[in-house]
Amino acid sequence: MIDAGGRIGQTAERFPRRPSELMRLSRLLFVGLLLALLIPAVHAQGQVSPYTVTVPVTDTSEARRDDAFSVALSQVLARTAGGQDLRGKPGYDDALKSAPGIVQQYQYQRAAGGLALQVSFDPGAVQRAVSQMGVAGSSGKPPVLLLVRDTAGNVMDKDALAPLAQAVAQRGYSVVLADPAKATDGPSVAAAEPDQIFALARQYKTGLVLLGQLRTDGADWNLVSGGPQQKWNSTGAPTQQTLIDAGNALSDRLGKQLNVIGSGNIAGKLWVSGVASALDYANLLATLRADPMVRDVVTLSAQNDGILFAVKTGLPLNVMAGNLTAGGRLLEADAHAGADASLRWVH
Repeated sequence: MIDAGGRIGQTAERFPRRPSELMRLSRLLFVGLLLALLIPAVHAQGQVSPYTVTVPVTDTSEARRDDAFSVALSQVLARTAGGQDLRGKPGYDDALKSAPGIVQQYQYQRAAGGLALQVSFDPGAVQRAVSQMGVAGSSGKPPVLLLVRDTAGNVMDKDALAPLAQAVAQRGYSVVLADPAKATDGPSVAAAEPDQIFALARQYKTGLVLLGQLRTDGADWNLVSGGPQQKWNSTGAPTQQTLIDAGNALSDRLGKQLNVIGSGNIAGKLWVSGVASALDYANLLATLRADPMVRDVVTLSAQNDGILFAVKTGLPLNVMAGNLTAGGRLLEADAHAGADASLRWVH
């Protein structure tokens, strides 16, 4: 057995007993441990930086621009703090007043309602501001992939989805947009097959997907979070407000899932399938160890392409598994005997 610290001990009984399989698994786990610290970060294609937002403006005057900087920074601060409400925190008002001083770049854009200003802030300065308020900052939650079709069935682009994306940003989440040219045959609200979600998670590096379908008399929505689906709909001819309402509904649902506060030290077993190589194993271990709620990981056994881990977490195992799927590297899988939660590795 190889534990989280790389120690080699007795092989668990669940390991395959044929010598060739034991040698293969030993090589896989050993090489994986050597690679675990050497895996570069992978960024989602087309993902908007958590430190960049777009806000509406009425004109290009200096006063309006500085006001827009403050509004934009309030959104970035909330996003960096994981969606927490920072209003009332010491230093919050001063940070907004100093917003122009930490802007890295900005540009005006044409928007559906007139004019907008895209602003990018210095990540280090934002993190320092959040830290000085006594809040633990982060790089933000996993982005939400937006794949929404209009009444004609066409995948909507960045401009068309701006109201929805802006509503989500105001609640502290970032988004990544599906490429209209490549998403024609992708999943829909009515048909979101596991293999389709698996393919999207691999491409966009997120397990959070909002599927939408606008109708002449309403809209249908489906939030796919690492496998589980939450559906709702709205009535009335689709307008800009329809998209804003969808963004708020999405944020409410994510808040209930991702903002669970951990306590205690819960022990359980986690089964992960789809581990086909030493590199997969190394990446998987790195992903588990990077989660702040995962406090200890020990490899117990392996069978075919699956590995059983003993884990200690600050959350119930089913909640922890749901949080892990949001990152796009793991998806929900069928239950496995002897495991409290089962996931599938996206490689």
